[in-house]
Amino acid sequence: MNNEIKICRVYRHFKGNYYFVENIGYDSETQEELVIYKPLYQREDDKNIWVRPAKMFLEEISDRSDNITGQKHRFELCDKVSENYLK
Repeated sequence: MNNEIKICRVYRHFKGNYYFVENIGYDSETQEELVIYKPLYQREDDKNIWVRPAKMFLEEISDRSDNITGQKHRFELCDKVSENYLK
């Protein structure tokens, strides 16, 4: 799955925020691929580095009322980071 996730690239979450994918890691027990990423927005309560299973990172999301971007997947690769969905 690693070849599907682009390292050092920006992804948009379906709720509108942008994140930078730092790397791919592996669970030491299960060898499951994990995406290591951080937010690209300024919030006092979110300066964390996040980790999510790769299969969940790219999963298709169902019709959700909080999908303000209209995306098909939880995270989608962005070529341009200009749209502000959180106005």
